[in-house]
This record gives sequence, C-alpha cells and structure tokens, in this order.
Amino acid sequence: MSLRNKVTLIGRTGKDVETVQFENGKLAKVSLATTDHYTNAMGEKVEETQWHNLVCSGKVADIMEKYVEKGKEIAVEGKVIYRNFDDKDGVKRYITEIRVLEILLLGGK
Repeated sequence: MSLRNKVTLIGRTGKDVETVQFENGKLAKVSLATTDHYTNAMGEKVEETQWHNLVCSGKVADIMEKYVEKGKEIAVEGKVIYRNFDDKDGVKRYITEIRVLEILLLGGK
C-alpha cells in the first residue's frame, strides 16, 4: 500500500466561481467553507469553520463554471498543493490550495 496526497471535503462555496482562460484551457477557482462542531472541555458547543482555496481545470472546471455558485453545497476530492510567489512589492507569499480532481454537486436546485 502506498500513501497518497488525497483530500475529500464537503462544504459550501463562499463566492461565485472565478475562471481564467489560458491558451491550453481554463482554470476555475472558488473558496469552500467546511464547518466542524464539537463540545469543548467546559461542555460548550463550539462551531469551527475552515476556508479552503479550490482550483481545477478541464472538465471539472467546466462543471464548476456552469453549476456552482455562491452558497452551493459541494463535495470535492483532490490533493493539497503548496505554492509560493513574490507579490508586487517583492514579498514572498505562500498559499495552500486543493487541486480538485472530482466534484459532486449536493443540495437542491
């Protein structure tokens, strides 16, 4: 058995999908909120939300662009990608993204 870089998330999108067209295809990007609920040591119920940056290309990008809008509940499977870049002021920035390989549309509509 080999270990892999694999992540599965279910959550709601925080904005409409952004697409960028390139010569060899398109890239779609959107943020996804996942929420965990638990009871802390003092017996209080706690809700914790994490935000994830999703990116995809190819047919998955086409599906996202056509069917996903702000607030849509989706399930995604993909892998974690770490990138860095220099911003316009020359400061090195780091970003963590989920490269989406599969998407499942959940909820109504």
